Amino acid sequence: MSDVSLIDRLLDVIENDIVPKTAGGVAKGNKLFGAALLRKSDRSLVLAETNNEIENPLWHGEMHCLKRFYEIPKAERIETADAIFLSTHEPCSLCLSAITWAGFDNFYYLFSHEDSRDSFAIPHDLNILKEVFRLEPGGYNAENAYWKSFSIRKLAREAPREEQERLEKRISAISARYDDLSAAYQAGKNQNDIPLN
Repeated sequence: MSDVSLIDRLLDVIENDIVPKTAGGVAKGNKLFGAALLRKSDRSLVLAETNNEIENPLWHGEMHCLKRFYEIPKAERIETADAIFLSTHEPCSLCLSAITWAGFDNFYYLFSHEDSRDSFAIPHDLNILKEVFRLEPGGYNAENAYWKSFSIRKLAREAPREEQERLEKRISAISARYDDLSAAYQAGKNQNDIPLN
């Protein structure tokens, strides 16, 4: 049975902390991917970030979040073992590796690789997994010796029946906001010099 309070908290962070940053980033020409870190102990927000590929093509939402995280002085920074890693979209191979190398034991995501390809017209995650690693969609090990990954949509479907409809409405509202951000990104992407736009 899914932890409904955790699902709600993750959706809160996406809506209130990541989306506003992403809207600003998309307006500058960046993709619509974002990430955040929360404390496991009380689910308080440590940091939220968004894609910043116009500065550096490696600054995917997750990578930019990690960059900012490691800019926090060590004495003030939580341990990765004590953090929840939240990604708006299922991490690509670059971000999966970064999450692993940084020592996080988990990540949660709302939109799948297929959503990135089909709903947001950004197929690169699946193309790279297939071309470089010869993996079909979903072919990476979602639970391994390093971390366990969680689809927020799947968790919502596994919630108590009386909560499922409410959670799906929240997810649909967030999805509609991302549809708008995607349309804005697609309309202006040819004006930037991101290698894989």
